[in-house]
Amino acid sequence: MVANKQQYPTLFTPLDLGFTQLKNRVLMGSMHTGLEEEKNGFEKLAAFYEARAKGGVGLIVTGGISPNFRGRLAPFGSELSKPWHVAKHRQVTNAVHKHDSKICLQILHAGRYSYHPFSLAPSAIKAPITPFTPKAMSERQITNTISHYGRCAKLAQKAGYDGVEIMGSEGYLINQFLCPRTNKRSDKWGGDFSGRSRLALAIVNRVREQVGNDFIIIFRLSMLDLVEDGHTLDEVIELGQLLEKAGVTIINTGIGWHEARVPTIVTSVPRGAFAWITERVKQSLSVPVVAVNRINTPEIAEHILSTGQADMVSMARPLLADPDLVIKAQRQQPEKINTCIACNQACLDHVFSNKRASCLVNPLACYETELVMRPATTPKRLAVVGAGPAGLAFACFAAERGHDVTIFDKSQVIGGQFNYAKQIPGKEEFFETLRYFDERLNDAGVKRVLGQEQSAESLAEAGFDEIILATGVSPRQVDIEGIDQPHVLSYLDVLRDHKPVGQRVALIGAGGIGFDVAEYLTTEEQLTLDESAWSERWGIDKSYETRGGLKKQQPERSSREVWLLQRKESKVGKGLGKTSGWVHRTELKSKNVHMWNGVSYKKVTADGLLIERDGEEQLIKVDTIVICAGQVPLRALQSSLEQQGRPVHLIGGADVAAELDAKRAIRQGAELAARI
Repeated sequence: MVANKQQYPTLFTPLDLGFTQLKNRVLMGSMHTGLEEEKNGFEKLAAFYEARAKGGVGLIVTGGISPNFRGRLAPFGSELSKPWHVAKHRQVTNAVHKHDSKICLQILHAGRYSYHPFSLAPSAIKAPITPFTPKAMSERQITNTISHYGRCAKLAQKAGYDGVEIMGSEGYLINQFLCPRTNKRSDKWGGDFSGRSRLALAIVNRVREQVGNDFIIIFRLSMLDLVEDGHTLDEVIELGQLLEKAGVTIINTGIGWHEARVPTIVTSVPRGAFAWITERVKQSLSVPVVAVNRINTPEIAEHILSTGQADMVSMARPLLADPDLVIKAQRQQPEKINTCIACNQACLDHVFSNKRASCLVNPLACYETELVMRPATTPKRLAVVGAGPAGLAFACFAAERGHDVTIFDKSQVIGGQFNYAKQIPGKEEFFETLRYFDERLNDAGVKRVLGQEQSAESLAEAGFDEIILATGVSPRQVDIEGIDQPHVLSYLDVLRDHKPVGQRVALIGAGGIGFDVAEYLTTEEQLTLDESAWSERWGIDKSYETRGGLKKQQPERSSREVWLLQRKESKVGKGLGKTSGWVHRTELKSKNVHMWNGVSYKKVTADGLLIERDGEEQLIKVDTIVICAGQVPLRALQSSLEQQGRPVHLIGGADVAAELDAKRAIRQGAELAARI
């Protein structure tokens, strides 16, 4: 019998580094989880990385660890600088090495991005993302820092790491030295490119001197800064060549500074959008080069590798979403991968709020030792009413534990509110989550009853042991005079029923739903999958004629005029995601969407919406008014079932209807499934 031809041949070709070999071309990119600073966090971190190693990743890079106190990201951030730090790191390396994977420690000095008053930088220039102004480093502090990098790498080697990654991008210390934007020094560490690149090369030389030849050194090179006064392309290539001579084993790509006003990883960024710059730099280098950002399927990874754009691909969030991504691809089962939707809600938004990272579509991520799905001791017959995110998560986990699960929904399709979210431009990845749950329901043996509304009587007749209500939400009604007129629609009328909407529209409610509907109504073309059009829109200079790779943005225009209104006095969009909200606000602003706060709604008229703002009444003349004012839980079955003495559990929107919170819904479904 002839074996099936490998679907991703380049992805699973080993990479020979001379003194060692990587089993495939997948690098798990660095990502801070928050476990690094928790009590017993390294024990949990070991389980987190072991799951990814067991899942087939060739090379893992840890979250950023500082080489000294002043370089910490936060006052209590992790550093590796003392011999007694080694033991906790050894828990991680031992766990990973059980599964024929390799792991590198990322050494990261935050420079002016440090969120504490002891920060140092090449020059005393405050970053826009922290409240602290750094002190300019003295010559002695620079030479000490170089030594600290070498010491950190040596300690990493003692802890069993296979190598280190030196973080030279994303606007951290080394990147700050490299670019005239933040390096205003007049000594040998500043001035021309030779001076500005001196620190990066000195660090690599010191690290190589400390660890010897048979140790991986990755350098994360900022290939596209996306800020004014960043690198030129010639400087990027020259530095890459100098790093090769200094003994770097692999060059990883860095895209954008944290303060850049160009999105680099959110859902609306096309898959593989930055592989073009890796390809361009790779042509001038001889060491392996890694492509990064929005590579979330084995198909896009294989394309990048097979066309010669890179030698490896970096996946960070995709391996939060599915620790078994690599092995599923190797088994030629890509349809079973829990695809990262790049929402940032449970990963980066958590990290930047000093919370532990996890994953919206995989709540077990970073909770491998706490949210554990053990086989059920007493299997039960369970009914799940509602096939939205909460119901799907519960049904799959409960069935996988050994329970007999039936899921019901009055719709003919699974997905609940995800079926509306996936229509929003920039949220097309939600299709992948529904595909994944569809596969997983089948694999877990969950029975489906779709297209039928359930009653307490129908559920009672079936004799279930317990009933889980994941019935979701309905749009909240608002009490405004004239609200029952025909030109007033709910967001479901627009997204589910596709009722016609006029050219002038007022949206009542500026939460996540209001922003989604505004995006839906003002997007003329689906540009999210077209990388060139998207780059043009955001002002990315692919000709690289300017420092930092920026040019004038060419935002998409809209033929509709839209008002996004809220009662609150706070900034419109304040409650959106910490790392993605600014992207949504920028896109709508570019389409001339009016975002008004402090609005009182007086009356709906035939001509539009009468409001009061800043003490003055005014009529917004619109053709259509769309209600996006939140939701209320759907719990009609609860009291009837409880009167019958049935054990009933509420999860998702049926429990709490505050905005559409898939992160909480999926986690709640998983937590109930773990204990039922």
